[in-house]
Amino acid sequence: MTVPRPFTTPDPQAVADSQITDFARHVGMAGCDYATLHHWSVTDLEGFWGAVWEYFDIDADTPYERVLAEESMPGARWFPGATLNYAHHALRNLADDNAVAIIALDETGSCQEVTAGSLRAQVASVAATLRDLGVGHGDRVVGYLPNTPHSIVAFLAAASLGAVWSVCGQDYAPKAAADRFAQLEPTVLIAADGYLFNGTVHDRRDSTLELAGALPTLKATVLVDHVGLPWPSAAYPSRVVPWADAATRAEELTCTPVPFDHPLWVVFSSGTTGLPKGIVHGHGGVLLEHLKTLGLHSDLGPGDRLLWYTTTHWMMWNLVASTLLTGAATCTYDGSPAPLAQPDTLWKLAARHRVTLFGTSPQYLLGMAKFGIDPSVHDLSSIRVVGCTGSALPASAYPWVRDHVGDRVLLASISGGTDVVSGFAGSAPNTPVWAGELSAPKLGVALAAYDAEGLPVTDQVGELVVTRPMPSMPLYFWNDPDGTRYRDAYFSSYSGVWHHGDWITLTAHGSVIVHGRSDSTLNRNGVRLGSADIHDVVESLPEVAEALVIGAEEPNGGYWMPLFVVPGAGITLDDALREKIREAIRTGASPRHVPDEILEVPAIPHTRTGKKLEVPVKRLLQGAPAEQVVNLATVDAPDLIDYFARLGAERRGRTT
Repeated sequence: MTVPRPFTTPDPQAVADSQITDFARHVGMAGCDYATLHHWSVTDLEGFWGAVWEYFDIDADTPYERVLAEESMPGARWFPGATLNYAHHALRNLADDNAVAIIALDETGSCQEVTAGSLRAQVASVAATLRDLGVGHGDRVVGYLPNTPHSIVAFLAAASLGAVWSVCGQDYAPKAAADRFAQLEPTVLIAADGYLFNGTVHDRRDSTLELAGALPTLKATVLVDHVGLPWPSAAYPSRVVPWADAATRAEELTCTPVPFDHPLWVVFSSGTTGLPKGIVHGHGGVLLEHLKTLGLHSDLGPGDRLLWYTTTHWMMWNLVASTLLTGAATCTYDGSPAPLAQPDTLWKLAARHRVTLFGTSPQYLLGMAKFGIDPSVHDLSSIRVVGCTGSALPASAYPWVRDHVGDRVLLASISGGTDVVSGFAGSAPNTPVWAGELSAPKLGVALAAYDAEGLPVTDQVGELVVTRPMPSMPLYFWNDPDGTRYRDAYFSSYSGVWHHGDWITLTAHGSVIVHGRSDSTLNRNGVRLGSADIHDVVESLPEVAEALVIGAEEPNGGYWMPLFVVPGAGITLDDALREKIREAIRTGASPRHVPDEILEVPAIPHTRTGKKLEVPVKRLLQGAPAEQVVNLATVDAPDLIDYFARLGAERRGRTT
């Protein structure tokens, strides 16, 4: 079989100067290609991850006994005996107190630089404040915060104490945030007065009060002045501390050593089938995985700067924070990725601040091309890598990036998950790039595509699976004492093999093609959303009998998220009701949950046991034959299958 011609090939000088080449020399594999290095990394897990530990000079308080004491999935035991702290490693490489550590940006173009010395001082101060408020080892601290330095400082302060962190963006309604945080029984809530988006200041003071009232375990709420709205005197259910007091104390920072698998943070699933699941990751696993991803694959180090558009509840925020592990500076950004007043704002900021890694989503790049925005009017010569994740980047976007960002830029399309808070496949300085494909599985990721029989296949569409453990796989789910929900989520399809829920093709030339979700999780612009959040809001309206939302990846790289509504008896779905539904979703869930279209349907199909057929409807709308999608004998209204198949055919006819 002829290997297709790559869109770009590695720049020899960039390869020679890269950390991944230096790492290969470190492990005695100088001169080998990426495929050889990857093969070693997944066939000798102990050798590879032990080498990552040595290469990045992990500073453990007590040494590990063995790299991998038990390989089972779930239940792998990594680096037993080792004690360390993530926060210590995030701050230790910032050697020059006057060097910039965080650059706080927003859509107005304003900038505030946080030096390494200032960051350390703020982390030490907030950690002391949290300690005084009763936060100790294993307690939970939660943030209702936009993507600003406050969120990174609060996270590092909690981590330094051995406390557990979780954060949610303020575009989430208080109930949606409480659905996540209340499970954790947090000790302290840290919240901002509001956030910016598309020229508007969004006031979240009342929402903060409502959220605090929904968290009965709080001992205190720390109030952040971010957008300049005065905090009113309100009857908070617990002690109130201004951020200005919490972050300006003169304190010495001490990072508490914790076991390798001590919980670092809880990130949440989308909540497709009920309350969002709390996914717990550990200090050591995140530390090693993010050093590998950011250091070896993204080649970040001292002197570099990362700007990746994200919200705080998307896993990319966790990587934004982890940039500090490499000694590089990280940028936070509050606002719309493409403000109406100046849609090229992010490119302008990247040029002004000499960003070396610019991260975004496929929808952003496609939108830039569609609306004729030319970022090359700015000096983008500092950008070495354009990272792109959230969904598959279509081949049509690759020439646009080359022509409008730079022909020497590595376009790194990445696929991963909140579940492992990292990537499964992507690029590296020494990998070719094929348009529309991810260059290769990432180091240490034993990636495979399984067919319907559970057998690995090449050049065929299959289920994304990982056959050997990764250090950043979840420690457990919150409130899942016997591990049942964790096993059901990833290991019920194939015993001892991680099943992720994506359709992929592993090509004979080593690349990975991602075809979209194989489950019902919504994935808009890289932010995974729960259909349950939308269904709960819409079905509470008296005019709506039932609703179904789906998200369908389209062949042109787009993403269609319609909401199907069955009106109540005697009700018509008119424009007024559509707007009422949109507003209910906007305020009851978040603006990101608002669908692309709201369509009236006669009924919603279910299984005989009453479960909505979310995945079958999605696949019907994408054009899959009905007989491959669902067994009609299991459907409560079989005629609806044909109805949605026709609906999908009509839409595809309009959009082709």
